[in-house]
Amino acid sequence: MAKEAGNTYLEQVVAQQAMLEGDLRARPAAPAMAPAPGGAPDAFAKRGRALGVAPAPVPNAVDVRVSGFWRWKTVLVPPNAFVVHTRRGRAEPLHLGLGVSFRFNPATDTFLVVPGATQTILINAYCICRELQGVLVQGYVQWIIQDFGTAYRKLDFSDADDPMRLVNLQLKEQAEAAIKDKVATLGVHDVLSDKQPIIEELTARLRAVADGLGVGIVTVQIKEAVVSSSRLWENLQKPYRSEQARIARLAELEAEEVISEKEMTAARLKETRRIEHARELTELKQTNDARLFDVESAESARRFDAETGESGRRFDTEAAEASRRFDTETAEKLRRHDVELETSRLAGELEAQEQLARIELEVTKARGAHDVTLLTLERDRIRAEIANERSPASLQAELIRTLPEIVAKLPKPDELRTVNLTGNDRTTLAGLAAELGAVVHAIKDVTGDDAPR
Repeated sequence: MAKEAGNTYLEQVVAQQAMLEGDLRARPAAPAMAPAPGGAPDAFAKRGRALGVAPAPVPNAVDVRVSGFWRWKTVLVPPNAFVVHTRRGRAEPLHLGLGVSFRFNPATDTFLVVPGATQTILINAYCICRELQGVLVQGYVQWIIQDFGTAYRKLDFSDADDPMRLVNLQLKEQAEAAIKDKVATLGVHDVLSDKQPIIEELTARLRAVADGLGVGIVTVQIKEAVVSSSRLWENLQKPYRSEQARIARLAELEAEEVISEKEMTAARLKETRRIEHARELTELKQTNDARLFDVESAESARRFDAETGESGRRFDTEAAEASRRFDTETAEKLRRHDVELETSRLAGELEAQEQLARIELEVTKARGAHDVTLLTLERDRIRAEIANERSPASLQAELIRTLPEIVAKLPKPDELRTVNLTGNDRTTLAGLAAELGAVVHAIKDVTGDDAPR
């Protein structure tokens, strides 16, 4: 089996009790010579020791100066220290008060000097609370002497090094006992969270004790209360720490969310600004390009208009000339075409006439009524076709075409005769043949030939 752990609290209590017993024992006053003014060796004190007169003890806690020779000494007390001066054979002190200096005879007199300043007692009380858990309560008590005439009779200021030591120990024990009694009725949370009940209880206890001792309690304060068990202290802190950790984590998450949202907003704003800047830059470039294009287009249009105007004028001139030439050539071609057409028609008519003549000759030579009838019908058909195909314009064109040849072959006339062709109908073949016959007869009459050549 494992060895059981010792009772730490019991050990602390026993150690403090032993220390208190040692501190409460009065310390014997060590003989000391009063220093001479200015720090020089006191020759008079040496002479007094040679005479067997013991020098008066000088407390180290208060700076008291003793001057003079042998029985005629003077004690100089600081203004912030209480002093009581007694003489052999007198029941009441010769001098009693704060900062009182006096003549001192070492053979018959004695005096006690106590600091008059406020005293502070530090308190470390190891307590047991209602849950039987160790709690260390730290505080301090400040007190001051109010009635030194009562205090020097009831309190022990005999410690030469520190006259207030025993009084402070006694008041400290009273304070620790009051704190322990009050903490025993409180829980751990009450002790840690609210120290005012402890302060009130401690103040009431100390003031009840100090009223009959000639001292007054200036203030009582509890500085800190600490749980002795580290495990219990951690367990008590865990709920709060966990809650604070939860709050801190939630705050971190909220802060991260806000920061993330801010970052996204900033990034979105930055990207929006970048896009707007790019769009504005693109629009500016497009506007600049459009302006350049407009300028170039205007210049190109101006040049094109200039070139087109010159080319247009040249083209109009050339077109007009070409149109005139085309019209002339077209008219000439049409005229030639008409002449050629009429010539071909006249040639066809002459060929048809010759064919008709041959047919007539064949008709005359044909035998039999049937052949004659057929030839007659064929002749009538051919004549009808010739009559239908020949037009007055073609006959006139054929006549106009052959007139130069006819005129060229004619001899020079000895006389001029006029042949009137207006009586015949030129629109028909018979009328035209009649006019041609009249012309031929006129030619025969002129040339004297019986038949045309």
